[in-house]
Amino acid sequence: MLSQILAIVIFVIMFVEIVRERFPRYLVALVAGATTMVVVFLLVMHSTEAVAMALSFQSMMEPTFWYTGHEAVNEVNTGINWSTIIFITGMMVMVEGMSEAGFFDWLCLQLAKMVNYKPVPLLICFMILSAVLSMFIDSITVILFLAVASVSLANLLKFDPVPLIIAEIFTANLGGAATMSGDPPNIIIGTALGLSFGDFLVNTGLIALVALVIVVPYFYFCFRKELVSHAEPGALAAMELDPKAAIHSKKKFAISVGIFLAVVILLITHAKTGLTVSTVGVIAAILTLGTNKSPFHLLKRVDWQTVLFFIGLFVAVSGLEETGVLEAMASGIAAITGGSLTIMVIIIIWLSAIASAFVDNIPFAATMVPVITSLSATMGVDLHTLAWTLSMGTDIGGSATPIGASANVAGTAIAARDGHPISWGKYCKYSAPAAVIVIALSMVMILLRY
Repeated sequence: MLSQILAIVIFVIMFVEIVRERFPRYLVALVAGATTMVVVFLLVMHSTEAVAMALSFQSMMEPTFWYTGHEAVNEVNTGINWSTIIFITGMMVMVEGMSEAGFFDWLCLQLAKMVNYKPVPLLICFMILSAVLSMFIDSITVILFLAVASVSLANLLKFDPVPLIIAEIFTANLGGAATMSGDPPNIIIGTALGLSFGDFLVNTGLIALVALVIVVPYFYFCFRKELVSHAEPGALAAMELDPKAAIHSKKKFAISVGIFLAVVILLITHAKTGLTVSTVGVIAAILTLGTNKSPFHLLKRVDWQTVLFFIGLFVAVSGLEETGVLEAMASGIAAITGGSLTIMVIIIIWLSAIASAFVDNIPFAATMVPVITSLSATMGVDLHTLAWTLSMGTDIGGSATPIGASANVAGTAIAARDGHPISWGKYCKYSAPAAVIVIALSMVMILLRY
């Protein structure tokens, strides 16, 4: 009982401090993880086995961690999900290589030139681009470069970039919900439950596609009057924004695009080839570093703080798991629903959405994966249906407020840094209704389909 109370207290304090943002969130997560191991596992439980489970180093020793053969392995991770850690790190290395080669700048400027640098068509183009790229690259990275490109274009063409950034953030989270590699919650859910890129694409991908058809017109009608350019038309803007200028080395550009396409193919086919996402992440990193003249410089640019955040977070969540708190949560939900899958879907999707709107959706997803696993085991309901429900709830619920997802924090920070602060009121005025619409649509589609 004492171990459960302490695990809950540590986790709640971690959550509160992440929201308050007084300290770097990676430090908060690491301290929470270390406190869980020392206080809960060693001092109270006297269990070195619980520490070993939390660190989960043994999982990397298993052959199925790297190669599953031609049959999917449905194995729920306890403790640190090293598949998620390795995959995200590998993708970060690849993206840094692409960024250094000028790929993202070139892509944004190419699209801007196609629509003749007009703000409203730019809005539509950047929303679709944000959604599509976030299917293959994590949404945080997509927003980092799209927000910078939006501010640059806005400064030159003299329009307010805030509408663009708000819409890009939402569609990045929506596109990320479509696949396993887009949003961090999906990476956590997929690697923990042995799901493939294709599994997500045909399930959450279909929901995301229908939602995108609704969301793009929604933001168009919200912002079409605000996006007015005050720049004088002429050749100067086009000359200053020549897409070719973003490419400093054609060879480096071609190599980075080739690596990206190869990794996308590996992700799409990994269920067929038997290569796990851990292996795909390692391949992405090796190819990028091996073809770069300054691999150590590239490694320095990787966001290691996010990697450390995940590690601390997983250990803190393992405290709830090892002490039986998550099992009790699952029993509580099961008691409320009476074993009805319909009621479970409704509760999980709205609980996930509301919680993810106010606390970062990454720790919430990590917390809920063992809960839905326990629900499936005890109530005999389909685990995959609960996985799609959790995925859409956390990914889209996280879009509703400026702090709900890491992409939101990154996008609003860039806007503020460049003199375009986005208030809670303005952000929520447009994104919260969109989130409610998409969550309601997701719930209906999941109930009708499953």
